[in-house]
Amino acid sequence: MLSRRHLLCCGAAAGLFTSLASPARAGLANPCRSGIPDALRPLLARAFEGLDPQQLWDVHTHLLGTGDSGSGCTVNATLSQWWHPVEMLRKRFILNAACVPADAPSVDRAYVQRLRALADEFPDGARWMLFAFDHACDDAGLPHAAHTTFHVPDAYAARIAAEHAQRFAWVASIHPYRPDALQRLDAAISGGAVALKWLPSSMNIALHDPRLRPFYDRLAATRLPVIVHCGEERAVPGAGRDELGNPLLVRAALERGVRVVIAHCASLGHALDLDQKRPREVPAFSLFARLMDEDWGGRLLGDISVVLQTNREPEVGRTLLTREDWHLRLLHGSDYPLPGIPAAVRLPKLVDIGLLDAVDAPALAQLREHNPLLFDLALKRLARCRGAAFPAAVFATRPHFERAAAS
Repeated sequence: MLSRRHLLCCGAAAGLFTSLASPARAGLANPCRSGIPDALRPLLARAFEGLDPQQLWDVHTHLLGTGDSGSGCTVNATLSQWWHPVEMLRKRFILNAACVPADAPSVDRAYVQRLRALADEFPDGARWMLFAFDHACDDAGLPHAAHTTFHVPDAYAARIAAEHAQRFAWVASIHPYRPDALQRLDAAISGGAVALKWLPSSMNIALHDPRLRPFYDRLAATRLPVIVHCGEERAVPGAGRDELGNPLLVRAALERGVRVVIAHCASLGHALDLDQKRPREVPAFSLFARLMDEDWGGRLLGDISVVLQTNREPEVGRTLLTREDWHLRLLHGSDYPLPGIPAAVRLPKLVDIGLLDAVDAPALAQLREHNPLLFDLALKRLARCRGAAFPAAVFATRPHFERAAAS
């Protein structure tokens, strides 16, 4: 028999599901409009001013699917079980953000079609780096299905990128504990991967494990960057090992010569300050800042995806905007499909904390309803703190990854 607490949880989730059916209710759902109204063209002109679209690569884009097209993608069963209401809600929000209808004949195809449609409203040359996502593995390198929230095979990411090469590149994901990890890495490099993606807390990857040294040496030799999620992870709980998301652990890769991109600039949650004799929890972002102020020969970078989300502290945006000495090492990324969740970024809050001009908020809100990717770009281009803004260099990301693809 279900407990009263579980029933209350289910009831709350049901209320949220109901609100998603009507975009007008609480602004929770993506209305998924198409086309860009002419009234928004001046806003877009400002967003692209000074940018070279040929250099604009979105470095943080998720590729998702259920495997209904033979893609090999999987989604954990708990995301479709009513007795796991929070997980069901997670899936529904993500699919709505990506404008994938609940009754879509193919989730795989609908997801790619919508992403391609959004991308095609950008100038020629702009591209998106599509993430594969490996299984969570146990300490022996064997896949752990129960801890794998979703799986996107390298082969699928490579195929979608090849089919839409003018718009997409692909990012491999290989669990380094796998017995054949190095062979998989070589295959990804020869297959044109432009980077590698890890989410340590969800995938069960200890970045300081000595077993990773041969893997790091191969990454360094081929100049293939690794994009590592650090800080708290809420969207993909997976193995749930939050301690593995400590930003300071990326030093193990940096010391072997690897180029590391810390996803979201570790802008959420807390981590132990391992540099202290008696470690205590501090904001993960403060540890990212410490790493950025160390000399790693330009090999440490941060992607600014979701750093202006409502669940980030105001100091994150203020620091990233004003630390001009970091700007050449900050990279634009959207974390698509998250920009399609209206509640993720509350524009009035950004106005209240002084990071956005109130006059720009209405047009940005309208733009989000039509194209969340353009909204994400425009928001970052218009964000300000004491006159400081993200310069064009933050959006000229292509050179950081093109070298890897050509090596």
